[in-house]
Amino acid sequence: MSEQTTGRAGIDIPDSRGRTGLDRTGLDLDRNPRVRVRAVELLASGWHVLRKTTLDYQDSDGEWATQHRETYDRGNGATVLLYDAELRTVLLTRQFRFPVYVNDHPDGMLVETAAGLLDDDDPETAIRREAEEETGVTIGRVEHVFDVYMSPGSVTERLHFFAAPYDAATRTGDRGGLAEEGEDIEIVELGIDEARQWIRDGRIQDAKTIMLLQWSLLEGPFAARG
Repeated sequence: MSEQTTGRAGIDIPDSRGRTGLDRTGLDLDRNPRVRVRAVELLASGWHVLRKTTLDYQDSDGEWATQHRETYDRGNGATVLLYDAELRTVLLTRQFRFPVYVNDHPDGMLVETAAGLLDDDDPETAIRREAEEETGVTIGRVEHVFDVYMSPGSVTERLHFFAAPYDAATRTGDRGGLAEEGEDIEIVELGIDEARQWIRDGRIQDAKTIMLLQWSLLEGPFAARG
């Protein structure tokens, strides 16, 4: 009779992605003396990880209080605004996003800048990969714009923002994405003035896309030069 395994996936036996020790993240943090992490509970470890952390926090009056925080860890990511400064165009994507569909978006078809998770790559390598997979465009020089925690109340992700020129002649078609990952991506090319109007009328509602488009108009390739 074989011995029965009693461990839990993601803690002491590998989960579907080969990870263990997922219940220890944060226990060794000591960068802030006003925070003491006491315990971490692994709630779920599907493709991404949901944890409940118990911590003691010292407020500005010196009083300590125990808090409980749930965090969703999906890894860090990168995004890039592809632009043609001469033609004053940007290259975006449109794809179905169920989370926005279930939260009042008309059809769930969100217009976005190319983006993806880093996986095991550095941010610049990752965004070159994602840009080519999603738009069919191979980019050359990239500019780092800024890094942002997009939803710091509950999601750990830090998103690295980039911008890069593209050549419309290098496009390989009007659709992108990896079929094996269930991606079905439409490529959308807009004039920057049209893109700005899409923000105003709600056709663009994605935060990272709005941030990069606004940057392009204020400081980037479409900014007025005095």
